[in-house]
Amino acid sequence: MISKKWLQVVGVAGAVPFILTACGGNGGGEEGGGESGGSDLSGTISIDGSSTVGPLSEAAAELFMGENPDVRVSVAQSGTGGGFEKFCNGETDMNDASREIGDDEVEACQGNDIAFESVQVANDALAIVVNPDNPLECITVEQASQIWNEGSSVTTWGDVDGIDVGDLSGEDITLYGPGSSSGTFDYFTEAVNGEEGVIRNDYTDIGEDDQAAVVGVEGDTGAMAYIPYSYFTEAGDAVKPLQIDNGEGCVEPTLENVQDGSYAPLGRGLFVYASDVALERPEAVAFMNFYIENQAAISEAAGFVPLTQEQMDTATEQIESLTN
Repeated sequence: MISKKWLQVVGVAGAVPFILTACGGNGGGEEGGGESGGSDLSGTISIDGSSTVGPLSEAAAELFMGENPDVRVSVAQSGTGGGFEKFCNGETDMNDASREIGDDEVEACQGNDIAFESVQVANDALAIVVNPDNPLECITVEQASQIWNEGSSVTTWGDVDGIDVGDLSGEDITLYGPGSSSGTFDYFTEAVNGEEGVIRNDYTDIGEDDQAAVVGVEGDTGAMAYIPYSYFTEAGDAVKPLQIDNGEGCVEPTLENVQDGSYAPLGRGLFVYASDVALERPEAVAFMNFYIENQAAISEAAGFVPLTQEQMDTATEQIESLTN
């Protein structure tokens, strides 16, 4: 079955060139197009990693290859952690990541003499979602931790302190979440439970298939899951994203709240890590430039949160330093 998210990416690949043309972009015309593209570029770029960032990189890759037909960009999705394992073994050029690289992963890269640079390519948010028939509208970080933390004794909605869900109080809570190789798993467990990887062990592990969580919650009035921003916006009325209260009141997971940082602690950055060896090649540097130059149009069309101007300036400066 082809997911709606992939169809969105295909749509982006068809639509963005017209956006760029209308804006006066020159990325890869007959005379070369500068840093972000050109007919003289050739080679291959291999990317793996986050299933959250993957659709965004797929869109960027399709667009880039359209302007640079002699460059082949492949994008796989084995999770942030699984991708870093390959990246630090020298098997890939770049790694999509929905969190920053961990200390153990830095050591693995150093052990194989692999240096790297990271560039933020978009913003994202995790949403705790429930079935639309659940009357709950907001959840505190403490309540979420009570449900999801290691050793949790919560089995029904009525077991959660301070939550009133009426007739659902006696309903079992069915939990859906990604596997331990996912950056979404790492980020959520640290943000909500206080330590990366710490979580109860009786939830349904969806691996890298976030859409499976949407399907599960949609079909069960007592279900709960945590999923990336692009998945719950794509899901529409199939699930209900809860507001999050981090001690300063309930905040909705909207684009504006993610960009201004008020949706805490579940707002996050999305990154692409590139190896020093890859960045010695002009096609890899050109791809990174292209990614950032077009991130706003790609992010919005594919259901992600674009970079702020400040974040985009920082990313541009990083890539310029790599080029130099």
